[in-house]
Amino acid sequence: MFEVNEYFEGKVKSIAFKDDDCDATIGVMAAGEYEFGTSTKELMTVISGKLEVKFPGCEKWHSYGKYDTFTVEANKKFQVKVEADSTYICRYLKNANENC
Repeated sequence: MFEVNEYFEGKVKSIAFKDDDCDATIGVMAAGEYEFGTSTKELMTVISGKLEVKFPGCEKWHSYGKYDTFTVEANKKFQVKVEADSTYICRYLKNANENC
C-alpha cells in the first residue's frame, strides 16, 4: 500500500510506492527553503516548477526545471529552494550501478 509522508510542517508531502525496479516517492513542495538528508543514493526528477539545489560541499546553487534530473549520493545533506509550488519524483537506488 502507499505511505504518505509529511515534512516541514506540511510544506513538503510525498507518497511512497514501489514499482518494478525500486522504491520511489512522488511529491509536492510549497515555496520555501529546505534541507534534506539521504540514506541511499537518490535520483530526483522535477515534474513541474523549479528547484534550486545546493549539493554537499558545493557553494554554487544549481537550477532544475521541468523534467530535469539530478542525483544525490547516500548519506549526504542537500539544500533546496523552491520559489513556487513544485512537484517531483524521487527514486531510491540500492546500489551505485542501479539505473532505476
